[in-house]
Amino acid sequence: MAQRCYVVGNWKMHGMRADLSEARAIDRASLRLPKVEVAIAPPATLIATLRETVTQIGVGAQNCHRSEKGAHTGDISAPMLREAGADFVIVGHSERRADHGETNDDVKAKAEAAQAVDLGVILCVGESEEQRDSGEAEEIVARQLADCLPASAQRLSVAYEPIWAIGTGRVPSVQDVGTMHKWLRAVLMDRYGDEGKEIRILYGGSVKGDNAAELLSVPEVGGALVGGASLTADGFVPIIAAASALDEG
Repeated sequence: MAQRCYVVGNWKMHGMRADLSEARAIDRASLRLPKVEVAIAPPATLIATLRETVTQIGVGAQNCHRSEKGAHTGDISAPMLREAGADFVIVGHSERRADHGETNDDVKAKAEAAQAVDLGVILCVGESEEQRDSGEAEEIVARQLADCLPASAQRLSVAYEPIWAIGTGRVPSVQDVGTMHKWLRAVLMDRYGDEGKEIRILYGGSVKGDNAAELLSVPEVGGALVGGASLTADGFVPIIAAASALDEG
């Protein structure tokens, strides 16, 4: 049985209790669109509350530490996230890599720490504008993915997010997205064999209601990791609806 399209909202450093009304509206809408698997990764401060607020959608975290516990002021471990009610965690986002100096080794360790407590993992990879312009984007991102992959394919998804498209309104061509996703699929199959065929590869980077159908229809695109457009039901539900309509077609 084919997996449902996976549409995930990354709220980043946005969201207070007052914003949970948007999550409730998204949750209600997802009940009407059951062919799509929907989730939100709010700030860590809202994980437990959001888990108690919604009934249909997944709730995740935006990061975790590679260690189970220890003297790591300000960090949160995978077991803590699991206890708070998280279902999954995003690792390797380009903003974490750029702002906090996270390496491929860090990302791999975080993914394995999450899997150890049965958290799903969304592992992010992507290229800079300079790397895209070099004509070697596919090779660069494929190597990045290979270096970040955990030992197990358990509950693993991959998100391709071209750094230059995140929050900029710029979107790569459908052909470019398709080519990159084929490269990433090849890496997954090389590492995991037949299990690699089943791992969903999401696209992220300025996904909105008016371009979601086109992006989600690209071969090997199994969903979307959505930033700013996921903060409100008005922005996020049209993306979910586009995914649902493609499944019906």
